[in-house]
Amino acid sequence: MTFWPHAATFKLMSPLVKEIERQALELSPEEREALADHLLRSLDDAPLNHVDEAWVAEAERRYQDFKSGKTQAIPGDKIFSQIRQELGWPT
Repeated sequence: MTFWPHAATFKLMSPLVKEIERQALELSPEEREALADHLLRSLDDAPLNHVDEAWVAEAERRYQDFKSGKTQAIPGDKIFSQIRQELGWPT
């Protein structure tokens, strides 16, 4: 089982991208953090993929249901307590 969700993507990376990654991993943690922040911010205007579009639509539908009174909010502490209980984690 792979815990890195984009392991397959790594195999598709060009040699240039692999070299950039190799060099980036040699940076200090602070430099990697700054680089990662810069790269992530560069995606702000990128179009959403179909999965992201579906999640945005779902979030909007849920918000509209809440605003209209169709659904009610559950306090965070209550829902997280329920999740911990279902998972058998200490509460």
